[in-house]
Amino acid sequence: MMSLSLAAGVGDTTGHKNMLYLIRLRWIAVLGQITTIAGVSLGLGLNLPMPQMLTVLACLIAFNIGSHLRWHENPIVTNNEMLLALLVDVASLTAQLHFSGGTTNPFAFLYLLQVILSAVLLDAWAAWTIVGITGACLGGLAMFSKPLPQLLENESAFAGLYVVGMLLCFLLNAGLLVILIKRITGNLRDRDAHLADLRQRAAEEDHIVRMGLLASGAAHELGTPMATMAVLLGDWRRMPEFTGNAILQEEIEEMQTQLQRCKTIVTGILLSAGELRGESSAKTTLRSFLDEMLDEWRSNRPVVAFEYDDKLPSDLPVVFESALKQTIFNLLDNALEASPQWVKLEASAEGEVLKLAVSDRGPGFAPSMLAQFGKPYQSSKGRPGSGLGLFLVVNVLRTLGGTVEARNLDKGALVELRLPLSAIALE
Repeated sequence: MMSLSLAAGVGDTTGHKNMLYLIRLRWIAVLGQITTIAGVSLGLGLNLPMPQMLTVLACLIAFNIGSHLRWHENPIVTNNEMLLALLVDVASLTAQLHFSGGTTNPFAFLYLLQVILSAVLLDAWAAWTIVGITGACLGGLAMFSKPLPQLLENESAFAGLYVVGMLLCFLLNAGLLVILIKRITGNLRDRDAHLADLRQRAAEEDHIVRMGLLASGAAHELGTPMATMAVLLGDWRRMPEFTGNAILQEEIEEMQTQLQRCKTIVTGILLSAGELRGESSAKTTLRSFLDEMLDEWRSNRPVVAFEYDDKLPSDLPVVFESALKQTIFNLLDNALEASPQWVKLEASAEGEVLKLAVSDRGPGFAPSMLAQFGKPYQSSKGRPGSGLGLFLVVNVLRTLGGTVEARNLDKGALVELRLPLSAIALE
């Protein structure tokens, strides 16, 4: 008597959820039919064709058991499969009405429930199919089904029972529509939110690809002028005009050091972009990786006070990509910019998850930034292009199966990375 369907979209489980609703509701329909048949036979004393009606009921029960076994494991439900389920409900309703008075049975208005649900849930052609089939069934009942003989003998009793039956059918239709439409729209909202999230992730990944191509191209272009500058600085150090000037020699040496750092940064960009892939990862241990990374970061930043709290229970052989190293650098750089006097990194493990928490004593995140954390160009710096650091952090961690969370402290802010150890463990 009842049905619920939805053509499943690719990659979501909305149709599967609605099919499970249908199975549960069909059990309610079975219970309702048993109650109605018993009430009419025992309470009103009407003679119903019990063998035929119980046969229809047994077929409906068998179909529902088969549906449960099939859809318990299969998560994808197509429009055609849901249409078939709806047609089974129409067929069972038609058979029961045929054996219990045809169109003189007020529960014939349950066809309207099938039509409304098909209009909401099925593709247009399938909904019109339901309209045509239910119309044909109703016309067939009017032509070939006969009222129950006992009711024809007492027209006044028939009229009273018909009015009561119409009221019950109306309440049943109205109640089921409210419950089902509420649940269906909830499922549709969940599906739309899931699809919107997938679209957002696809746009962000496309943005990252374009940034990677731009960075790789820029790194290639910078290679030639940096090589030229390295040659010029080497020549200057050997020129007589500079060899006798200790101050100039010291400045040239500093320029060579900074130029070498630029070369290292460019090489890191190329590695992160996927070039020289054989050199883009290294075998080490977790503690060694963190120690070496932090030594490099502190040596190249004006850090006044930096705290490193190592709470790792044990060391672990790992393989890390340069992208992960740059991700942690981005977090530390953001914390240093917000709090030049103090930055802290705490490393710990929770089960099989590595936790890296970066905290500072700056002004913290604005509520609007926390709500849009990890979205591109969300920044309080007010500079064009700012806000990409945290965007890259979130997406790199998501690619590795991890998560990033941010929150404000009583004084400052904290950003916590959670990364499965299996993503970097050396097998």
